[in-house]
Amino acid sequence: MIAAQAATDVGGQLLIVSVLVGAVRSGTSIFYAALGETISERAGVINVGTEGCMLAGAMSAYAVTAETGNPWFGVLGAAAVGGALALLHAYLVIARGANQLANGLVIMFLGLGLTSLFGASYVSREINGFKPYAIPGLSSIPAVGDILFNHDPLTYLSFALGPAVWFLLFRTRWGLLLRGAGERAPVLSSYGYSPERIRYIAVGLGGLLAGIGGAQLSTAVALTWFENMTQGRGFIAVALVIFASWHPLWAMGGAYLFGAALALGPELQVRNVGVNQFVLDALPYVMTLAVLVVLAKRSFQRAPEGLAEVFDAPPVS
Repeated sequence: MIAAQAATDVGGQLLIVSVLVGAVRSGTSIFYAALGETISERAGVINVGTEGCMLAGAMSAYAVTAETGNPWFGVLGAAAVGGALALLHAYLVIARGANQLANGLVIMFLGLGLTSLFGASYVSREINGFKPYAIPGLSSIPAVGDILFNHDPLTYLSFALGPAVWFLLFRTRWGLLLRGAGERAPVLSSYGYSPERIRYIAVGLGGLLAGIGGAQLSTAVALTWFENMTQGRGFIAVALVIFASWHPLWAMGGAYLFGAALALGPELQVRNVGVNQFVLDALPYVMTLAVLVVLAKRSFQRAPEGLAEVFDAPPVS
């Protein structure tokens, strides 16, 4: 009986560690997208088309890696394509006055259509993508080493990028100007700065980071390409920004929470736990909705003033 109890405890610990490893592995692509959307929304522009930017980044990274054999070139391609789609969104909403929410959906469908068209020839093609790299010394720490220090290079980059974006937003002059574009654009204009230019930069950076998130998914996690492979991760990233109250470090925690929900299903299947597969597939999205329901009111009270105009706009008659 003691031996059986010990085996159960060990099995439970292994399950927790495996889920946490999967949380970081699966949550990193979402974190990149959420980080980019945080920058964009802090400037007063919401990009629901983040899903399209992620998808375009995933396909571009895979295609470029397949053609060049170098995944870093794939990341550059993903960043360029994701940023280009986001800049198209920025042009339509800033210069042409399009509705941000509706136009974001257009960008999402555009990304889905383009990747379905140009990605068809790369289905089933093999690539030499990113490999996990165990950091000497740190990776040997029990449990923590596997969870944090045995990942692909883009995951390690995300560890540094989260604090870097926090510092950029809250401790630099440019961050102050960016937040001013989302909070008090007329005041910013009165001091001789262009809120429109700042918003273009912010939205472009947001799409660039979403594209890199897609690249991490296709060239480091899945190591394959198939149509609509992001499966709603871009929409989840937008939701994460809201309940993280537009704070980049809180968005990191939310991304890993969603990643843990994604990782739980496969780990339970491996251990032959009798849980309905459809329930496991729906769990991450149900969890996201539940968190939004609980935290939405508090989070919207902290929203940049520019976003309030988007959500409070009267219907077009």
